[in-house]
Amino acid sequence: MARIIDGIAQNMVGDKVRKLRLEQKISQQMLSNRLETLAIYICRGSISRIEDKQRTVTDIELYGLAKVLGVSIEELFRD
Repeated sequence: MARIIDGIAQNMVGDKVRKLRLEQKISQQMLSNRLETLAIYICRGSISRIEDKQRTVTDIELYGLAKVLGVSIEELFRD
């Protein structure tokens, strides 16, 4: 299957997720725990891989990340 993203990056939102998480002073584990309250299960290690763009993000995970970080989905794609 053809890749949508050029290069080695597995997602387009990792940098923004890290930036927002750090601005809000929450750890990767805290982010994982908050996602779990929405029945979205992403372990701390997977949060790290998302932020490093080594892991893809599903649509439901994208929704949860935006909701927990208090931004729109579109905001996750902005620089």
